[in-house]
Amino acid sequence: MPLLKNAEIRKVKMVFSCLLLLCNLKLSAQNFSKSEVLSDLDYLKHSLKMTHINLYGNTTKEAFEHNLTKVRREIKKDSFTQLEVIKYFQKVVAGVNNAHTRIPFPVPSYIQYAQSGGTLFPLEIAIEKGKALVRENWSENQTIKKGFEVVRINDLTMEAVLDSIYPLVSAERRYFKNAQIENLSLPRYYWLAFGEQPIFEVELSHDNKTEIIQLNAIRAIEDFEIRRSDILYHKPELRFYGKNIAYLRPGDFGGDLEQYKNFIDSAFTEIRAVSSKNLIIDLRNHSGGDNVFSDYLVAYIADKPFKWASRFQLKTNKLLKENTRQNRDTTLAYWKSILERKNGEVYDYDFGFCDPNPSQIRFHGKVYALVNRQSYSQSTVTAAQIQDYNFGTLVGEETAEFPNLYASIYNYSLPNTGITVDVAKGKIERVSEVDNNRGVLPDIIIKDHLLDKDDEILEGLLNKIKIQ
Repeated sequence: MPLLKNAEIRKVKMVFSCLLLLCNLKLSAQNFSKSEVLSDLDYLKHSLKMTHINLYGNTTKEAFEHNLTKVRREIKKDSFTQLEVIKYFQKVVAGVNNAHTRIPFPVPSYIQYAQSGGTLFPLEIAIEKGKALVRENWSENQTIKKGFEVVRINDLTMEAVLDSIYPLVSAERRYFKNAQIENLSLPRYYWLAFGEQPIFEVELSHDNKTEIIQLNAIRAIEDFEIRRSDILYHKPELRFYGKNIAYLRPGDFGGDLEQYKNFIDSAFTEIRAVSSKNLIIDLRNHSGGDNVFSDYLVAYIADKPFKWASRFQLKTNKLLKENTRQNRDTTLAYWKSILERKNGEVYDYDFGFCDPNPSQIRFHGKVYALVNRQSYSQSTVTAAQIQDYNFGTLVGEETAEFPNLYASIYNYSLPNTGITVDVAKGKIERVSEVDNNRGVLPDIIIKDHLLDKDDEILEGLLNKIKIQ
């Protein structure tokens, strides 16, 4: 691999550090025997039944068992790499149809591959109305424009390509799987599903015509990781559109709580100083996090006591108790409750109501909250909370995540392969108690086309506010 400049090296390290936050897998160069893999497969099956709050909440026992048997039959060789095992086990866990129960994307394996000079498919996509549209072109062929439809890659239609990736992605529905493929990117997932390929024959459709072109693979680091920006935004931001409109991106609902509170406090101090009449809270492209963070934000726009969920249930078990003792403050009531309950018990935990901030520091104008298909986990729950309490108007597109969800992740490792399994120990029910197997539906629908820099949602809302 060619030597990189210092600035490029720093950016690569930053990108890879962000990727590593997605999971805590330890890369193993060891190969595993068929008997070890099958033993871990059995452990995976029984541990999921033990740990998940409702393993068959989004599937059936028959479908889960059928999928597991199918994967078991694929395990035929005498020896397997850890990456091969991860892909088998991802198929099993994805059969639960729960985004918070997963074997994460194998980041360490990907990083090792990239650092050794690995290459990738050169187009990123957005999936809209069943079509895979180019959102980023990293190839040398600059005739390929954003919005071109990718119809085929090599010998597979785009539908068949996605059908090969879906079994590796944990999610409640296809819309959610598509959002995750957009987020983590088709080049990375294509590598995971198909391995390295030097040349791609790609069929594209645009302007009522189709064309077939040859594209060379691109270098994973120099041509992809260094050049791109991830879909999810993590940095908090406050800005103003004239005097009457404040725009607030709160940042992740996680990390340093005091630093987060300081930012939110200072933001609302500045908003009051400007006397803005409209506040836009941007929950798009948001990774979610902890309700302690989101509730701190909501207290600034609430006009009555509120909860973040109408009901929260937990299931305790041996593995969760071990994880809790090792990683949590067991003097706190929440974690203490896990240790006090019998293994396998499902119980309600009431976090109680939060009080709104005093009237003199709350925002009293019109509140809008922006959402899109990349609003994940607690950001989806927060959007539903704002809508259900009528604290604001939701604008954007349906979230891929459900506001009623199996979540509250913890993890454990499989005994032979060391592969990490994330599992949902809790169930969250939205404030309104409505459960229609849909994402959060905005009050004002505006589609986020291509997830690119053209901000249809924000611009559309700003135009609506300005003409009111």
